[in-house]
Amino acid sequence: DVQLQASGGGLVQPGGSLRLSCAASGFAIDDYGIGWFRQAPGKEREGVSYINVIRKFYGDSVKGRFTISRDNAKNTVYLQMNSLKPEDTAVYYCARASGRLLSSLWRAPPNYTNWGQGTQVTVSS
Repeated sequence: DVQLQASGGGLVQPGGSLRLSCAASGFAIDDYGIGWFRQAPGKEREGVSYINVIRKFYGDSVKGRFTISRDNAKNTVYLQMNSLKPEDTAVYYCARASGRLLSSLWRAPPNYTNWGQGTQVTVSS
């Protein structure tokens, strides 16, 4: 049974940091791409970052501030978020891709087959 469990969200002041975790079970993260998405109220789901064995991608709005990584031994993908801004406020989701995605495809939610439940990130003073 494929499952993804996102955690690590919370309330943080502007300029602060959070680290999100996506714990996977039922498959090996090394065999698939894993993406992080976010969705703010009234907005479409947005691709934040993606990782597979050979590639990492970032959305333009988070480049230089967010870092994606993985721990194969723990079967977990992380999203380190630094220099957080109020516009980063959203529910963050991790998802398993249908395969190893190219740079032109990783942002599209239909290319992901399994989703975690989401974790709320709120950036506010």
